[in-house]
Amino acid sequence: MTDQAALGALQRYFGYDSFRPGQSGLVDAILSGHDVLGVMPTGAGKSVCYQIPATLLPGITVVISPLISLMRDQVDALNDVGIPAAYINTTQGGDEQSMVFAQAANGDIRLLYVAPERLETDRFRNFAARVPISLVAVDEAHCVSQWGQDFRSSYLGIGEFIAGLPQRPTVAAFTATATERVRRDIIGILGLREPQVTVTGFDRENLYFDVLKIETRYKAAWVSRYVAEHPDQSGIVYCATRKETEALAATLNQTVPSLRAAAGTDAQPGGPIAVAYHGGMSADVRNRAQRDFVTDAVPVVVATNAFGMGIDKSNVRYVIHHNMPESIEAYYQEAGRAGRDGEPSRCTLLWNESDIVTRRRLLDNDYENERLTPQEQEIVRMSKRRLLDGMIGYCRTTDCLHTYMTRYFGEDTQRDGRCAGGCANCDSTFETIDVTDIARAISRCVHDAMYDHDDQGRPSATPVRQGFGSGKIVGILRGSKAKDLLAMRLERCPSYGVLGAVPEARVRDVLSQMATDGFLAISEGRMPIVGFGRRAAETVAPDFRYEIKRVERKMKPAASQRPAPDADGASSQGAALGSYVPDDENEAMFQKLRALRLTIARENSLPPYMVFNDRTLRDMARLKPVTDAQFLAVSGVGESKLAKYGKRFMEAIAGETA
Repeated sequence: MTDQAALGALQRYFGYDSFRPGQSGLVDAILSGHDVLGVMPTGAGKSVCYQIPATLLPGITVVISPLISLMRDQVDALNDVGIPAAYINTTQGGDEQSMVFAQAANGDIRLLYVAPERLETDRFRNFAARVPISLVAVDEAHCVSQWGQDFRSSYLGIGEFIAGLPQRPTVAAFTATATERVRRDIIGILGLREPQVTVTGFDRENLYFDVLKIETRYKAAWVSRYVAEHPDQSGIVYCATRKETEALAATLNQTVPSLRAAAGTDAQPGGPIAVAYHGGMSADVRNRAQRDFVTDAVPVVVATNAFGMGIDKSNVRYVIHHNMPESIEAYYQEAGRAGRDGEPSRCTLLWNESDIVTRRRLLDNDYENERLTPQEQEIVRMSKRRLLDGMIGYCRTTDCLHTYMTRYFGEDTQRDGRCAGGCANCDSTFETIDVTDIARAISRCVHDAMYDHDDQGRPSATPVRQGFGSGKIVGILRGSKAKDLLAMRLERCPSYGVLGAVPEARVRDVLSQMATDGFLAISEGRMPIVGFGRRAAETVAPDFRYEIKRVERKMKPAASQRPAPDADGASSQGAALGSYVPDDENEAMFQKLRALRLTIARENSLPPYMVFNDRTLRDMARLKPVTDAQFLAVSGVGESKLAKYGKRFMEAIAGETA
């Protein structure tokens, strides 16, 4: 009976005939009163897992969400499909909050969204003590763990709030990114009781993953060209700093129209191509930038990682990282904002060695936390360094990028041939370069540099130095004549000049890869020191062999501009994005429905995807419904949306097919 009731609610409100993988079990467990932890990729439908139970349970559902913008969009979407929902946050005055509290107390609201900080206020605790709460849903639950990529201290009070309620409700926690360690933290800190843990798989098979090693000076040109060549698509470009977001947004607004004009492509009609978004902007400017992007008034947002969790935009067709993120968890979540509607989308990461240096510097300066002792802070810092090593490994791996990512999260995915969503590694031809001799020399130099040596190259009896940074190690190996190096008599080191004939960039590449692979370790602090890693002993074994990759891509230059070279002088255009290719008739219908969606969205002050997402419009263009029953058969059309929008869409379809 529970299954039928839940399926009926799913069909009525959301227009789907069946649950996605993992959803049904979580919904059933919640309706049966069991705590749950759902680990599901972005776009897999985590919200439905608590929204459907909220329509069937007797009391109110409290949803703990980290961002105000996320609350607003989800509440608007729920009300649009006929599920009464509201939020309490700092954008409201006292009278407005009082009205929401009264509606909730009267049973007129099924879901109430709040930020974790709200749970600590006396007013909310008094409300929670007298209103029956059937379910507490914790969104972005990984924020509770200091081992995750987005720890928020405000999440630590959620467990205490739940424990203090007069009657403990069912608790449901959801996240897209959680390693086994983070899952244990979520269960322990939130106080979940024997939860049903559902991990649906981390792979996003509709996403094409690409990694491009490209010099910093060429990155803006690459992004400009990509945006110019995809005029009908919405995208996010992530940058590491606030300054970069503003500079790149200005570059896109200046160069993209001229690139499109040169290629004979219709330019974006009026207004800017891109807006910048970062935490240093005023709240009004940030909110306006976000609303312009979400409502498709501006196709591209250039942002720091401050932009993300509050975005529920389903039709983002590409996410480009202008710089390397700090972890696989962060990259997975940010890149995963592409293709939430299940349509083919692309995720491209642009990186180079300076990104690694920048990230390590940020790590060293970013972990002051009053809740942690200095020793605990150091442990967290080391953990963050290991997370960064995983991200560096992603950039350098020759393996399938989908496989690398799922394996990182503990999922053993076996693939036969090309990966389902596609990735640059599976599409590219690799030339592996034997760098065994270089690696042995680097390892030897790390050892030698710790000792003084006499004129015959004999070392002192004990180490006299802790070591050097990577720049000094490279300098010794290549026989640098730098004054500071000679002043320390490092020219006496047996390793001095042994790699003089090897390009400096190659030596640096091998040293960096050795650190990533565990042969070397790079310390933290303002002056990072190169030392030995856990695998250092392997470099002196007789059978030691070491290779690095060099990617060779055969790519077609853009029609509008010669491709900027990457770090190895190769074109950086990247592999083509696989996409839906409808026939001409369906494509014409889809574009007409898309235009109607935009008109209706603007009339109702809604983001276009909130009316219908692209996948629903594709299905509508294929089925061409002209009756209520036919319209309800379209995937993603429920009774509320039929009543609100059905007549106009069916009239548009009938006009085209008459």
